[in-house]
Amino acid sequence: MGKERMTVLLSDLEIARRVKELAAEISREYAGGKVTLVCVLKGAVVFASDLMRCLEIPVEIDFMAVSSYGSETKSSGAVRILKDLDSSILGKDLLIVEDIVDTGLTLDYICKNLLSRKPRSLKVVTLLDKPARRKVKFTPDFCGFEIPDHFVIGYGLDFNEDYRQLPGICILQPEP
Repeated sequence: MGKERMTVLLSDLEIARRVKELAAEISREYAGGKVTLVCVLKGAVVFASDLMRCLEIPVEIDFMAVSSYGSETKSSGAVRILKDLDSSILGKDLLIVEDIVDTGLTLDYICKNLLSRKPRSLKVVTLLDKPARRKVKFTPDFCGFEIPDHFVIGYGLDFNEDYRQLPGICILQPEP
């Protein structure tokens, strides 16, 4: 951690309230069925954990790790799968759980990859959406908060693996 300063964008209480609302929406959407959460590591693990505990439907969870950032604050655009799912998704209702939709390139890639495996359905929930940075047409099915074009950290989101433990979402700005 160098000389950065942080400004709180979303408090832990605002996040907790919105996660409960999203869980209620998702529970209604999948009522009478079971959903498989696909948590995109590492950033979405905190969100996925909180969301899963608030759902009122049967749920499975699996994990996928992809890379599109490296050590930069802007997406490189090149997506690599670092860890694939452990189980077959054939015929399952999938809900990809993502921390943030930025350019949309990562989720576009993940969705195409997973759809090729023939799930019954595929939807996306993201905690944060940053449409100002979109490079492909992509709209999440469920969205916690739409945010302005700032680099954000906390609640699982990092900068060079730091700050994930912060309870809220903060804007990270380098010191002048």
